[in-house]
Amino acid sequence: MGFFDKLKEGLNKTKNSFNEKINDVFSNFRKVDEELLEELEEILIMSDVGVDASTNIIDHLRTRIKKEKIENEEDVKQALREEMIKILQIDKPAELQLNTKPSIILVVGVNGVGKTTSIGKIANKLKQEGKKVLVVAADTFRAAAVEQLEIWAQRAGVDLVKRAEGADPASVVYEAISRCKKEMYDVILCDTAGRLHNKKYLMDELAKINRVIDKELPNVSKEVLLVLDATTGQNAISQVKAFQETVGLTGLVLTKLDGSAKGGVVLGIVHENQIPIKFIGVGEQMDDMQEFQAEDFVRAML
Repeated sequence: MGFFDKLKEGLNKTKNSFNEKINDVFSNFRKVDEELLEELEEILIMSDVGVDASTNIIDHLRTRIKKEKIENEEDVKQALREEMIKILQIDKPAELQLNTKPSIILVVGVNGVGKTTSIGKIANKLKQEGKKVLVVAADTFRAAAVEQLEIWAQRAGVDLVKRAEGADPASVVYEAISRCKKEMYDVILCDTAGRLHNKKYLMDELAKINRVIDKELPNVSKEVLLVLDATTGQNAISQVKAFQETVGLTGLVLTKLDGSAKGGVVLGIVHENQIPIKFIGVGEQMDDMQEFQAEDFVRAML
C-alpha cells in the first residue's frame, strides 16, 4: 500500500464525518448562495478547523464564486479544496532544513502524544535516505523514556546516546555532540522533556541545551519540532501556542491521524500559528511517518 492510500485509510474517520456533512448540504443544493456558504462554514468549524481558519476559507470561496461565476456543486467543492490547500501552504519550508553536517533536530511535546515513536520513525526515514543518525535520550526525567527510545533506536538501526534516569539533559547533549564530532554523524536527533505545566523549567532546560549546541556547534542547522496528537483536536492548537512562546518552533509532527475524526484541526493549527506541518503519522509501522503534502492531505480528507 502506497502512502497516499495509507493516508486515505488513516483519514477515514475525518473523511467520513466531513464528507457526510458536506453531502448533506449539497443534497438540498438548489443554488450557490449565502445560505450554502454559511452551512459550509458551520461544517468546517464543527470539523475542528477552527473559527478563524473557517472564516478565511469561506471568505475566499465567496470571492471566487462571484469572480469566477461558480454555479455547480463540483466546482464549489473543487474551489473549497483549493482554498483548504492554500491555508496549508504557508511561506515556510515544509521540508527539514538539514544544511550542515551535522544538523540537529530537537523534538518536544507533552507526554502521551507519540514523541518517542515519532523520533524512531523519523530516525528510520533519515537512515533510509542514507544519513548517519545519532539519537539522544535527553528526556531524562520521565520514567522509562530512555528505555522506550532505546527500543525505537534499535528498530531503526541507529545509534543512541543515553545516561541514567535523572541525569542533566544538557550534559547528555554535550556527550552526543562530542561523539558526533569523532564519528562524523549527519544528524543528531534529540528527545527533550515536555513540561507544559511548568513552562519556566522547560524553558530553562531547553535554553541550557541550546547554549551547549551554540557553543559546541556554532551555525549548525537546527529544527525544533513539536509532536501533536491529532485526537486532541482544538487542544492541539493551545499546545502549539504554549511551546511556540517557550521554545520557538520550526515545524510540527502530527500523530494518530488514523484514530481521529479531528483531522480538520490541521488547517486551524497552520492558519493560526503559521508553522508548517513537517511530518504526519497514520499508523503503527516504522514507515508510517511521511513528509506532509498539503494536496495529498486535502484530497484524502475531501
